[in-house]
Amino acid sequence: MTTTKEVQSSVEGGFGKRSLGQRLIGANTFWIALVLVALIVVFSVLKPGQFATLFTFQTLLIETSVLLVLSVGMTFVIITSGIDLSVGSVLIFAGMVCGKTMEALSGGNASNAGWGVILVGLVVAVASGTIWGLINGFLIAVAKIPPLIVTLGTMGAALGAAYLLNNGSDVRSVPTVLNKTLGYGTSLGGIPNLVLVAVVITLIGAWLLHTTKFGRYTYAVGSNAEAARRSGIGVTAHLLKVYLLTGFLAGIAGFMSLAYYASTTITAHTTDNLNAIAATVMGGTSLFGGIGSVLGTVIGVFIPAVLKKGFNITQVPDFWQMIAVGAVLIAAVWFDQRRRRQRNSR
Repeated sequence: MTTTKEVQSSVEGGFGKRSLGQRLIGANTFWIALVLVALIVVFSVLKPGQFATLFTFQTLLIETSVLLVLSVGMTFVIITSGIDLSVGSVLIFAGMVCGKTMEALSGGNASNAGWGVILVGLVVAVASGTIWGLINGFLIAVAKIPPLIVTLGTMGAALGAAYLLNNGSDVRSVPTVLNKTLGYGTSLGGIPNLVLVAVVITLIGAWLLHTTKFGRYTYAVGSNAEAARRSGIGVTAHLLKVYLLTGFLAGIAGFMSLAYYASTTITAHTTDNLNAIAATVMGGTSLFGGIGSVLGTVIGVFIPAVLKKGFNITQVPDFWQMIAVGAVLIAAVWFDQRRRRQRNSR
C-alpha cells in the first residue's frame, strides 16, 4: 500500500524523476502500442491498396475524434480509482441542449444559422456537460456515494432528460456552416478540423496530467486517497475538479458529434461510456488507480477502430471485432493485475 511519505514524494516531483518514456515502457502502454502497430502492419499487408491509404487513416481519425475527447476525461477519473458511466449520456444531453438552443434562436430551423448562434450553442453544450460533471463530483466527493452508483444513476437521468427535451426524437436541424466547417472541413494541408480539435484537447490533457500539480495530485489520490489527504492534498476538492473536467469534455464531445453528424444521433452514442472505459484501460490505465497516461489512452482508442476498419476491408464479420476487442481488454487488465502483484511482492 502506498504510504503518506511516498505520496508526498510524488506530489513534490517524485513522478518527474523518471522520464515519460521510462514510465510508459514500464507500464502496459508500450506493449499495447506494439499491438496497435502489429494490427496496422497486418492489415496493410493483407489489403495494401485499401487499408494503407490516406483516405482510410483520415476516416479513422475522424471516427475516433469524439471518443478520444471522452476518453481523455475518463483517463483522469480512472487514475483517481473512480469510474464514470455517464459520459455517453452527458454527451447526448449536451448535444440535445445545444441543438434545441440553436433551433430556438433560429426560429425553429437552425440550418441557416450563423456563427453567433453556433457560439451560443457551444457555450450551452459545455455548460450542460459541466453541470452533470459537478453533480457527479458533488455526490462522489462530498456525499461519499460510490462512483459506480452515482454515475449509473446520472447515466439514466441524463439520457432521460435528453429524450424529454425533444419527445424522444433526434434534433436534425443543425447549422449547415457548422457541419461543413467543423464536421467535414479541413485545414493545415487536409487535416480534418474535427481531428485538430481532438488533438488540441488531447495535448492539453496530456500536459495537465503529466506536467502540472493537478496531474500529480490525480496520481496521488488514485494511489492512496487517505495518504494523499494526510500529505496535505485536498482530496474532496480534487475529485470534484476531476469529475467537473470529465463533464466539461463530454459537453465538448457532444458539440463535436452534433457538428459531424448534423444530428444528435442518440442511438449512436449509447455505448460511448463503455467504449471510453475500454479504450482507457486498454491503453494501460489501471482500474485500481494511480497508473495511466494520455498517450496510452490514445493508443487504446485506436485499437478497436483499427480492428473494425481492418475487418470491414478484409470482409471479416463484425462480431469477430467484438471478440478481438474483448480479448485485448481482458489481456490489458490481466497484465495490470500481474504488474501490481509483482510490485506488491517486492
